Amino acid sequence: MSVYIASMIAQSAFWVLLVCGWYLGELRWKASVIFLTLWIAGYVLRPFVANGAGLFSPYVAALDIALVFTIFKGDVRLT
Repeated sequence: MSVYIASMIAQSAFWVLLVCGWYLGELRWKASVIFLTLWIAGYVLRPFVANGAGLFSPYVAALDIALVFTIFKGDVRLT
């Protein structure tokens, strides 16, 4: 159950970050297309990778990290 919740958080964060970056003007259309292409490629190619279904959530989480670095120009400070 916790893997499913983590997967939903990663998916939700990806889409929220993508829209947020586009809305704030931090992502140009080229960058948005690149991130969408990477997400689609991971989704389409996961049946062809050993344990691909289990690796899709960490893949999306890595895309989330790249989006955070791209949108916020570095890491987000929590304090």
